[in-house]
Amino acid sequence: MPNALPPAYAITPPNRPLTGRVSPPGSKSITNRALLLAALANGTSTLTGALKSKDTVLMARALRDMGVTIEEPDATSFRVTSSGRLGVPQKPLFLGNAGTATRFLTAAVATIDGTVVVDGDEDMRIRPIKPLVDALVSLGIDARSPTGCPPVTVHGNGRFGQGKVEIDASLSSQYVSALLMAAPFGQGPIEVALTGKEIGARGYVDLTLAAMRAFGAEVEARDDGSWVVQPTGYRATDFHIEPDASAATYLWGIAALTGGDIDLGVATDAFTQPDAAAQTIIAAYPNMPAIVDGSQMQDAVPTMAVVAAFNARPVRFVGIANLRVKETDRIRAVANELNRIRPGLAVEEGDDLVVHSDPLLASDSFNADSDIRIETYHDHRIAMSFALAGLLVPNVVILDPACTGKTYPDYWDMLSDLGVELTPTD
Repeated sequence: MPNALPPAYAITPPNRPLTGRVSPPGSKSITNRALLLAALANGTSTLTGALKSKDTVLMARALRDMGVTIEEPDATSFRVTSSGRLGVPQKPLFLGNAGTATRFLTAAVATIDGTVVVDGDEDMRIRPIKPLVDALVSLGIDARSPTGCPPVTVHGNGRFGQGKVEIDASLSSQYVSALLMAAPFGQGPIEVALTGKEIGARGYVDLTLAAMRAFGAEVEARDDGSWVVQPTGYRATDFHIEPDASAATYLWGIAALTGGDIDLGVATDAFTQPDAAAQTIIAAYPNMPAIVDGSQMQDAVPTMAVVAAFNARPVRFVGIANLRVKETDRIRAVANELNRIRPGLAVEEGDDLVVHSDPLLASDSFNADSDIRIETYHDHRIAMSFALAGLLVPNVVILDPACTGKTYPDYWDMLSDLGVELTPTD
């Protein structure tokens, strides 16, 4: 398959179980955490099992712009050498629509003695970051975001403050992770505390804490809503990154919908990422539960929703309000595109998504009169999840397939290798 992807792919249903061995790419979430922590550590760290995708490339480029040496010995490794401090970049840090990189670096650049602008593309410029900026200001850091979204300008003085900082994490757990990872550069211990108990995808904070401790940080949880971080800085270490659980959801979906068997080479219980909880939900197909709480496995919701379209009974997804501030409004996007397949297949009810499952979609009696052209909204997860619909429904066309390069550059090659026919089209 060519490196330059076409404007669209038409998918031909394979009409057979799909089987094979597929190794998911490395975790994007863990790769970007490890890259930043290695850049904040004095010495050389080797990261293995890493993801090389648009988001992690943007993170690595930004770290290089701040004086960090990052070598790439092979397709899944980074060798990071740093003085343990970031330097002032000569230009604004451009991070595209990489939410993790943007949020993490907004806090990290506050440790620099100088001015840094953290910016992104037009989609990133409508994604909220005000709660994180407000938290930085409360620590005495001069951080400004006139629109409440990127760009953010940080005038750092080389110190990250001390004491207690409160953060509203109801929109994103990434705000908490950003503060935690910068906190070892405080002038004294820093307590990071939630303003309420509500937090998006708490499991990702656990990923952050595990990575921080691997790089030598001393962090203690006081209760469910606060953590105390000692001013230790970080030490270089070698770190292995597990496969991406969000990517694995597509493979579990392929197996479920086609009655096949995909060997991921890793047991489900070996994942530490919260999206791995989706495996149980997907494996229950065609008898998925009537209500699915997606609050702690948000990136898996589009996958589960597409699988639910073929379920034996309707499925309501709850706890997913945060999906409205992802790369796109994923609640609306999923509903819109499911309704392209069959009008009335999905509906938004407040911030819930109700999928009116229809097993007949997978039968010979269902035939679209024309191509079902799936709009992907520049969102990798919409493209990858709706490709699963094309395994059962004829005439599904995925627009802008190249957007999957954000987290899974080999996604279409993977489908092709499993025997799915993909026809380039306009």
